[in-house]
Amino acid sequence: MRIGVVGAGTMGAGVAESVARAGHDVTVVDPDQQAVERARSRMRDSLRLAILLGRTARPKPAEVTARVHWSGQITDLRAADVVIECVPERIELKEKVFAELDRVCAPGTLLASCTSGIPVARLAASTTRPEQVVGLHFMNPAPLKDTVEVVRGPRTSQQSLDRALALLTSLGKTGIVVGDGPGFLLNRVLMLCIAEAAAAVGDGIADAETTDALFEGCLGHPMGPLRTADLIGLDNVHDTMTALRELTGDDHYRPPATLVALVEAGHLGRKTGRGFHEYR
Repeated sequence: MRIGVVGAGTMGAGVAESVARAGHDVTVVDPDQQAVERARSRMRDSLRLAILLGRTARPKPAEVTARVHWSGQITDLRAADVVIECVPERIELKEKVFAELDRVCAPGTLLASCTSGIPVARLAASTTRPEQVVGLHFMNPAPLKDTVEVVRGPRTSQQSLDRALALLTSLGKTGIVVGDGPGFLLNRVLMLCIAEAAAAVGDGIADAETTDALFEGCLGHPMGPLRTADLIGLDNVHDTMTALRELTGDDHYRPPATLVALVEAGHLGRKTGRGFHEYR
């Protein structure tokens, strides 16, 4: 199967790695050469980590990277069977990408979005094939997460849904299907939790360490909301909250001042070494 990925950010690199590990050829498209180089480096590090964690004995890293092709031109996705969009969580940008994919890709190509919360119906409206558009909300880091939130838009066909689920099965992942709407299920709830936790820290009720310790110790969460935000990337969390606030009109999704300050300072979580917590 020929897979395309649009966007060489953290999620795009992770999805591409997952696809290549499963034996599929994948073409990653991003016009930003620096983003491509960062993605290459991120993928090499992730493959080494997988070996250290004992999650994979084969294929060898060199075999995986050989299946990944990098391009700056979206026209290189003409022959793709499935394209997964992984660009930043900005509504107009994603709509533009889907319009371009609709123009470039073959009539039978399945178009999937890794959006964190923009309704599939809205993205599908940018195409002439809404029945072939589906949401594949991979979790970060994609190679280490075995479950994917699959979003069926109001016009997504059963055939397209089946194809999406079959792809995930081939990647060794389980797809759980939910309905469409801002935030779907996971981020409709998770972003509110992160926002309130960050606001509580800003109000001086507790620091980040205490906040996460309570969620982990009292509620049994393997990772508290602020460590989760750091793992997702605080810039991504900010973009997702901003999109959800725009889509719902609900001020509860407004990014709290503590989050905004960290993003503006370049402290984006694990990927920069500092967010709500510090990382070595």
